[in-house]
Amino acid sequence: MEKWDVLNARGEPTGRRVNRGRRAILRAGEYHSVVHIWITDSRGRLLLQRRSEKKNLMPGEWAATGGATIAGETPFAAARRELYEELSIRSDERTLKKVATIRRRNSILTVWHIKVDLDERKLRLQHNEVAQVRWVTREEFEKMVAEGKYHNYGKEYFQVVLSAIYGEGEKKDESIGRRAEMSGM
Repeated sequence: MEKWDVLNARGEPTGRRVNRGRRAILRAGEYHSVVHIWITDSRGRLLLQRRSEKKNLMPGEWAATGGATIAGETPFAAARRELYEELSIRSDERTLKKVATIRRRNSILTVWHIKVDLDERKLRLQHNEVAQVRWVTREEFEKMVAEGKYHNYGKEYFQVVLSAIYGEGEKKDESIGRRAEMSGM
């Protein structure tokens, strides 16, 4: 069974590990690391993925590419692994950029962005994780969110992510800051 490193509120490893999964016992003030990867192309479209119906958490929902960081892994390594495992997209330090770090209820989420031009029909999907992918415009994405057709990570989350991806205002690192506690994610 995979394990998670337990982190403190600053995102630093505590030295404790727990078994990965919904039953992981995290005490008050403890967190685990999660990554989301947002993919755009040179036209500004977003590559979205729909989760497999076989998933225990959010089956069949359109949601961010990503997952949990396993013990001993950095968020960057986890983002590269998830991107390749789920969608067969390769990345490196030049292409995969950190855009935000957000402390949630029991996780510290690192959000990444990669810009690639590709034909989604040629991707090798990890079918036990991903049922479908498709390119959408920002407007189509925002409509999906408004209509409840995309997983609701919260208004503030989407503001931070879309601002970072589309270069609106300052790049925000919500890392362990006063606005970083976001609920409902």
